[in-house]
Amino acid sequence: MASTLFDSVLYRDVFSTPAMRAAFSDEAVLKAYVQAEVALAVAQGETGIIPQEAAQAIAQKAPTIVLDTAQLKRDTENVGYPIVGLVRQLSEQLGEAGRYVHWGATTQDIMDTATVLQLREAVVLIETQLVEVIVTLAGLARLHRDTPMAGRTHLQQALPITFGHKVAIWLSALQRSAERLQQAKPRALQAQLGGAVGTLASLGDHGLDVRAAYARALGLVEPDITWHVARDGLVEMVQTLAVICGALGKIGYDVMILMANEIGEVFEPFSSHRGASSTMPQKRNPISSEILLANAKISRDAASLMLDAMVQDLERATGPWHAEWMALPQVCLLTAGSLAQAQFMLAGLIVDPAAMKRNLDSTRGLIVAEAVMMGLAPVLGRQPAHDEVYAACRDAFTHSEPLLDALLRRPTIASALPRDRLAALCEPANYLGTAGAMVDRVLARHSK
Repeated sequence: MASTLFDSVLYRDVFSTPAMRAAFSDEAVLKAYVQAEVALAVAQGETGIIPQEAAQAIAQKAPTIVLDTAQLKRDTENVGYPIVGLVRQLSEQLGEAGRYVHWGATTQDIMDTATVLQLREAVVLIETQLVEVIVTLAGLARLHRDTPMAGRTHLQQALPITFGHKVAIWLSALQRSAERLQQAKPRALQAQLGGAVGTLASLGDHGLDVRAAYARALGLVEPDITWHVARDGLVEMVQTLAVICGALGKIGYDVMILMANEIGEVFEPFSSHRGASSTMPQKRNPISSEILLANAKISRDAASLMLDAMVQDLERATGPWHAEWMALPQVCLLTAGSLAQAQFMLAGLIVDPAAMKRNLDSTRGLIVAEAVMMGLAPVLGRQPAHDEVYAACRDAFTHSEPLLDALLRRPTIASALPRDRLAALCEPANYLGTAGAMVDRVLARHSK
C-alpha cells in the first residue's frame, strides 16, 4: 500500500500530475544538488577561489556521475542529511578536481538552493496550468455574460445574477493569484550561500562576489543576506499556492451545489461511468469538484506548517527546517492536481440556461421583491414600501401565487405604480444591476 496519495498508482494522477511529481522526485532533487555544487565551483573558479581548471572539470564531469543511491541512502540515515555522502561520492569520482567540491559551503546552502531550483520548475508548471484555467474561465464568463440565474445567500435564493458574473468572480480570484505568484517569485527564488553561520567567513573577502556569481550561474536572485533562518520567501510562495488551491476549492464547491438534483444548473463533463456509484446506477457524482475541495483543505495544512516552521532558532534551525521538506512539495503537488482537475471540469462544463430560468421563476417573482420595493420607494418612501412588499410576499407565499398578483391586491401598491411597471419590476432579468459591466471589467483585465 502506498504511504501517500501522491505515491499511489491508483490516486497519484487524481490528486496531482506526472510533471509535478517528476519535479519533486528523488532523481530531481539529486540533480538539483549536483547543479548547486557545480554552480558553486563555477562561481569560485570565476572569482579565483579555486583553480579555474578544477571548476571546469567539476562543471563537465559532475552532472554525468552515476551516484550510488543505496550508499547515499545509508549516509543520509546516518548523518541526517544527504550532502555529506553526495560530496564524498562526487569528490572520489572527480579525481584532483574533487578536492574543490563544496568549497566553503554548508549543507543547508546546497539543500536550500536545490529546493529553490525545484520550486522554480514547479512554479513554471503551475503558471502554465493557471493560464489555461484562466483562459477557460474567461471564455465561460464571456459566453454567459447575460445568462440570468438565481443568486443565493445562506443557500437561499436572494437576487438574480448572471452565470457570467459568477464565473467572473471565480476568474478574478485567479487573476489576483497570478499577480501574487509573479510578485512572490523574486522573494522566493533566491540562491542560498552563507556557510556555517551565514557570514561566508570561509570565503574570506570574496564571499559576496562568489554568491553573486553563484546566483548568476543558477539564474536565481542574489539575496542581500543569508536566509538560512529567515524563511519568509518560501513561506510566501507556499501561501500563494495554497490560496490558488482555495480559490479552486470555492469553484468546486459552487459546482457541486449547482449540480444537486434540486438545482441542476451546471454539470461536470460527462464520460461513461465518471462519478458513477457502485450501487446506484442513476448517480453522477461531482468527482473533480470533490478533489478541488479536498485539495483546498489539505493545502491549508501545508500552509499552516510552513508558517509554523518560520520560527527557527538562532543561526540554524533544530527541526522547523525539516517540516518544510514535507509541506513545500505537498502544496506544489496539490496545486498542480487542482489546476488539472479544474481545467478538465471547466473546459467541459455543461451549463443549462433553461434550468437557471426555471429556478429563477420557481419563486413566482419573490426573488425580485427588492426590485419592487426600490421601485415603490420613490413614491411611498422606503420603509412603507418595504412593509407593503413584505406583506405582499407573505400573501404570495401563503397562497402559492405570483408576486405580481399579490401586489395588485394591495390598494397602496396598485395605486402607486401601473400594472405594466409592476410587471416589469417582477421580471428577474430586469434586475441584474451592473453584473454585465463588472464581467466586462474582469475580461478587460484578462485581455491585458
